[in-house]
Amino acid sequence: MMPSEQQSHDQHRDPLSCVIYELSALVLNLLRSPPTPVPTKISAVGFAWLMLGISVSLMLCGSVTFFLGFMLMPWVLGLLMFFYVAGIVSTISMLGRSILCYAMAPPSPTKGIT
Repeated sequence: MMPSEQQSHDQHRDPLSCVIYELSALVLNLLRSPPTPVPTKISAVGFAWLMLGISVSLMLCGSVTFFLGFMLMPWVLGLLMFFYVAGIVSTISMLGRSILCYAMAPPSPTKGIT
């Protein structure tokens, strides 16, 4: 590469490298900064609002869970009945097959004791 080409290449790369350098310096400064102190005292009103928020969120989650369970219960019962009927049909089929196969089987040759 010629010196003039290298200088023009460096000039085009300098703004980008400057931006990357500034961004990385900003991120590193943010990571190194100490955490902001959390106020240790809470007022009675703040505590009441906290408890109200917790109770409302629990009520909403419980209501949604109950609604989902209520809506899915027919599907669960339907699948239960389907598998129950399939089990009965399978059992009857195996019993019938064992009876028919036993009746249709040729008699086994018996050896005489000599």
